[in-house]
Amino acid sequence: MTTASPHAHTHWGRADVQNAGMGVGLLLVVVGILGFIPGITTRYGELMFLGPDSHALFLNLFQVSMLLNIVQLAIGVTGWSMSRTAHGARNFLMGAGVLYILLAIFGLSIGVDSAANFLALNTPDNWAHLVLGILMIAAGWLFSERESSRRR
Repeated sequence: MTTASPHAHTHWGRADVQNAGMGVGLLLVVVGILGFIPGITTRYGELMFLGPDSHALFLNLFQVSMLLNIVQLAIGVTGWSMSRTAHGARNFLMGAGVLYILLAIFGLSIGVDSAANFLALNTPDNWAHLVLGILMIAAGWLFSERESSRRR
């Protein structure tokens, strides 16, 4: 007699891709909120709405602006909401992953002091966005592949 569940890769009634999407969404919401909290964001008095003149640093490393915090919140809420279904979670992880990679390429190509740096991105931001984008695409693809191979 076996006790193996036919849904071995579901947790809390959701597929792994949904958990990954919700996790990333929640992480981005938390980062967006913490970007507005003095102490967690150093040089808080230099936090501007947008532009390279916003010299506030989230975790004393990542340059942030109010607009960047709002964008992180919006993407996080979108991801959390889309992850109600496996298909939505996959689309969020893949789409937002591409968005973060494009954001990293944009940030790396314009430079920190450029007037085009309207989100106030620095080098650590750009590399973090690149890694996050790659990991999101990988999670969306791998968890979806595992889900589709289980259905066969």
